[in-house]
Amino acid sequence: MSAPERMRALLGEPGLVVMPAVWDGLSAKMTAAAGFRTVFLSGSCVAASRLGGPDLDLVSFGEMFDSFNMVRGAAPDLLVLADADHGYGNAMNVQRTVRAYGRAGAAAVLIEDKITPRALTAAGKPCLPRDEARMKIRAAVQAAKDSGILVLARTDCRPTQGFDEARARIEAFVEEGADILFLDSPADEDEIRGFVEAAAGRPTFAVLSPGAPRATPGQQRAAELGLKIGTFPTGMLSPVAAGIKAGLAALAGGAVAADTALPPPELSAILGYADYDRDAAPFRLG
Repeated sequence: MSAPERMRALLGEPGLVVMPAVWDGLSAKMTAAAGFRTVFLSGSCVAASRLGGPDLDLVSFGEMFDSFNMVRGAAPDLLVLADADHGYGNAMNVQRTVRAYGRAGAAAVLIEDKITPRALTAAGKPCLPRDEARMKIRAAVQAAKDSGILVLARTDCRPTQGFDEARARIEAFVEEGADILFLDSPADEDEIRGFVEAAAGRPTFAVLSPGAPRATPGQQRAAELGLKIGTFPTGMLSPVAAGIKAGLAALAGGAVAADTALPPPELSAILGYADYDRDAAPFRLG
């Protein structure tokens, strides 16, 4: 089965699909080793890891695609939903982006309705007019036919234009044939229910990491509300940042490692030194 076919099968199973957010080879490899079958290549996590900065549309298509190839190389069996932001331009750019991820083996790709380039402020997410956003999703769905990659259509308009407009966009994206729907920043459970209803039976996606001004139900409650996929962009990134702080503090204090550091044999096992020796054995001389 292809990656998109496997993703469709996974989404057809009962219950909430927990989709950890990854950004590179190590995060993907460890997620696969933990038993997860699918991941979200998160723009916010890639921005943090590559730029050391916030997710404000500064990461390029080339950087995201390079990160995708890192993830695929380290964990080829993982089903990857790739964050393609706004498609990196107009409808034709969207088609190029979708086709590239489809050829490369992504299971799904996210396209959103934000305006690009964004205003020079971290506040708010101005969005395209609804009909223009619809055309970008139409272009994505058409391009997806080449590979079968699933299209996740996202609207960011809830904070700036209200829930009624956000719901109308979800309904429009359903009409255009989007496979998965994402209404960012619902205010409460009533809006989540309205979003799920507007998706008309198609899988729904939600960011469930706490801290942002959005409703973030726990996993069990998210499933009860009808959400199908939950991702957690800070779920691994925040502990990694905490680990780096702990390691630096330990070195600054004269220690050789933080108390929370993994034992060297465990780290070596995670990185795969023994696997390398096993795989290289047939090619050694003598």
